[in-house]
Amino acid sequence: MYNFDEYDDPVLYDKENEQYIPELPLLLKWASNQKGSIIDLACGTGRLTIPLAKNGYKIIGVDIHKGMLNEAIKKASNLNLHVDWVEQDCTKLNLNTKSNLIYTVGNSFQHFLTNEAQDELLSSVNKHLDINGIFIFGTRFPSVEELLQPSTEEYWRTYTDHETQNIIDVYTISSYDSLNQIQHYTTIRKYKNTEGEKVSEKRTNISLRYVFPKEMERTLNVNGFEIVNVYQDWNETPVTNDSYEMIYICRKIR
Repeated sequence: MYNFDEYDDPVLYDKENEQYIPELPLLLKWASNQKGSIIDLACGTGRLTIPLAKNGYKIIGVDIHKGMLNEAIKKASNLNLHVDWVEQDCTKLNLNTKSNLIYTVGNSFQHFLTNEAQDELLSSVNKHLDINGIFIFGTRFPSVEELLQPSTEEYWRTYTDHETQNIIDVYTISSYDSLNQIQHYTTIRKYKNTEGEKVSEKRTNISLRYVFPKEMERTLNVNGFEIVNVYQDWNETPVTNDSYEMIYICRKIR
């Protein structure tokens, strides 16, 4: 069962996320050492695919969600950028090419909710990487603060829709399933007009798998990877117990 609720409105996704690209400098650093095509898995609307293409890299963007890909295709076309967009399940990749660099951003790794799905993803990545090729991905750090969030409606953030001038207050409700290591989130967007009156509300649901660091070490090793580095952010800050994210730089060793 695919975890699509949050991605059913690609235009809304871009309004909330498109300008946020902290991953780009680290990806450009690793891309500069590679030859051939780079593969962006779960590329969505091309939030990082398009900036890399703008920097002159040959890139393949893969996603299972047709709506997100269509938005990416439209954006790349408007910029006269060539990107190979592919609609495929990342756990069953069949791209007829190999790469020295594959990445997935936006904590996409957490969408693979079972051990089997994680293994299928990593196996797919492994098959499409050259030996010593690099796989980069991020996932939220399973800290006590992260997992033990209250199951009541909590304020998250506010932003303005620059098209409608509506103000959107965003709230979340979360509950953690310890047995399956899955956090179930409901995101509530409350739309207000310029007078501050609530005009509508939208709710979406998403489930995210959390992986502990030692568990990740074993999972990556079993699937033919060694960990080159783990950071707590895309600025290459060393990971600590107080981290919010884990950014993995992995190398295919077999």
